[in-house]
Amino acid sequence: MPFIKEGFENGDRAFHVVDAKRRNDHLQRLAREGIDVVDAESRGQLEVRRWDEAYIKDDHFDQYRMIQTIKDALDPDKKPPGKLTRLVANMEWALEDLPGVHDIVEYETRLNQVLPEYHDPVVCTYDLSRFDASVVMDIMRTHPMVIIGGILQENPFYVPPDEMLKELAERASDRAAE
Repeated sequence: MPFIKEGFENGDRAFHVVDAKRRNDHLQRLAREGIDVVDAESRGQLEVRRWDEAYIKDDHFDQYRMIQTIKDALDPDKKPPGKLTRLVANMEWALEDLPGVHDIVEYETRLNQVLPEYHDPVVCTYDLSRFDASVVMDIMRTHPMVIIGGILQENPFYVPPDEMLKELAERASDRAAE
């Protein structure tokens, strides 16, 4: 929450993706922090999308469509000059039993090929107690920076996107051969 609040205080734009069931709770938490949610939404400083408006449109996950959604959200024309878009996305949608969600690691890897074009912080939040350890490790490996215990740090396990995509392709090939 301090990261989000600081963004509002700096005049940055906020783009959040949350579970539809938790959207109202999310807005109330922002309001409790002193953020005028109604005003921020009406001015375009705050955009809160539900999973079904972002990640799982049409009841499936399409990583390429979502990457385009993020590129659109980070579009410099959508924010005041000199300001950032602080994108925060809750990733528990990937626990849903829907087509395409198994592509989450590949998506996170491909997203890291795009994000260097922008200077905006993108934070994907995972409840580590809900995800399989092997998925968590792979996802961590896709990010050059991680926040653990509230501390932003360089990730010593980071694998550059091209290498990670090659590894994922090899795994898929091995599974197909079995």
